[in-house]
Amino acid sequence: MVDVILGLQWGDEGKGKIVDYFAPKYDIIARFQGGPNAGHTLYVGDKKIVLHQIPSGIFHQNTTNIIGNGVVLDPVTLKRECDTVAAFGIDVKKNLFISQRTNLIVPTHRALDTASEISKGESKIGSTLKGIGPSYMDKTGRNALRVGDITDKSFITQYIKLRLKHQRLLDNFHFTEDISVWEEEFFEAVEFLRTLNIVNGEYFINDKISSGQKVLAEGAQGSMLDVDFGTFPFVTSSNTISAGVCTGLGIAPQKINKVFGVTKAYCTRVGSGPFPTELYDETGEELRKIGNEFGATTGRPRRCGWIDLVALKYTCMLNGVTNVVMTKADVLDSFKALNVCTEYLINGNKSGQVPFQLTHAEIKPEYQTFEGWDCDSTCLKTGDNLPDAMQRYISFINQYIGAPVSHVSNGPQREQIIKILN
Repeated sequence: MVDVILGLQWGDEGKGKIVDYFAPKYDIIARFQGGPNAGHTLYVGDKKIVLHQIPSGIFHQNTTNIIGNGVVLDPVTLKRECDTVAAFGIDVKKNLFISQRTNLIVPTHRALDTASEISKGESKIGSTLKGIGPSYMDKTGRNALRVGDITDKSFITQYIKLRLKHQRLLDNFHFTEDISVWEEEFFEAVEFLRTLNIVNGEYFINDKISSGQKVLAEGAQGSMLDVDFGTFPFVTSSNTISAGVCTGLGIAPQKINKVFGVTKAYCTRVGSGPFPTELYDETGEELRKIGNEFGATTGRPRRCGWIDLVALKYTCMLNGVTNVVMTKADVLDSFKALNVCTEYLINGNKSGQVPFQLTHAEIKPEYQTFEGWDCDSTCLKTGDNLPDAMQRYISFINQYIGAPVSHVSNGPQREQIIKILN
């Protein structure tokens, strides 16, 4: 069977640590969507590592890691990551596999991403400028190059054809960019990519499942950034919800078992787009400061606010969440009072639903206030030791969203996670 770990908010929920925590229980960790716009932060000993494309199980020697066809892959970023991982004594050529059907990000995708974002002016969506959107556009437009193509003798010809197509689009934007250095890095990285384990991903993973191996599917970004169900148009370019596991790895729906949804104990968002519970005051700044809320990929300061249960219940519904993992609970340790959004006031009318278009409505969050636990939770080891105020906070969230919080992360280290339910 296949279990899933994915984000329930706008990304940055701490999924990397959670995947790393669960990884020893699984034989295979599989990334099923997104690209190098992801930033999954892990701590190996006392060293901080940020992975963008390689699955977060890579530091477990006996775990197989696969990049699925739903991912868009930047060979340059992959090579850098592999070099970083290898410095820790991990042999990526042993336990990293890549699906032939995984789409490639080429240098002109990055140029197109920048040109498109500039053209939007004040309406820009906050792209990471990694070429993700244009790469997915080529996928749906049936123009993309895929990992399996690099073994074809006509690969250079295919690449030039795609580059010329992109150049015509860049001319329409009146945008010029010298990509010669990018191309040099790209082809060097493609040579490295040829040395890795390139497999027929859907057969590879289904054969493993049939032989009884356990798979953990690792999501990127967050459910509120899903291209269909997120805060459109301020979304990513892939399906970040559990349904994307099937198309992103080539597995049948009945193979999915547990869905672990990851949420912070509060809310953050990077980039543009609606954020109903955003705080513009000293409290928001305090959350950012204590939580060190800066993007793992971009370094941009994250917007911060109280937990939004309307949005959280929505994403639990979309994903069929069976277990909730709450991260960064320790960030709230020093707060005397905590607010929880339980309803939206939309154009004067109360609602418990996420509307079709958040950008076209005046949304005011309605809050319920809880007493803070006002103590250091970072040293806690078991659920029995949780402060009463934290237990009440979690219990209310359980009841509201209809899915149990089974684990609480109370610090950045691998061992700082508390199991409170089986």
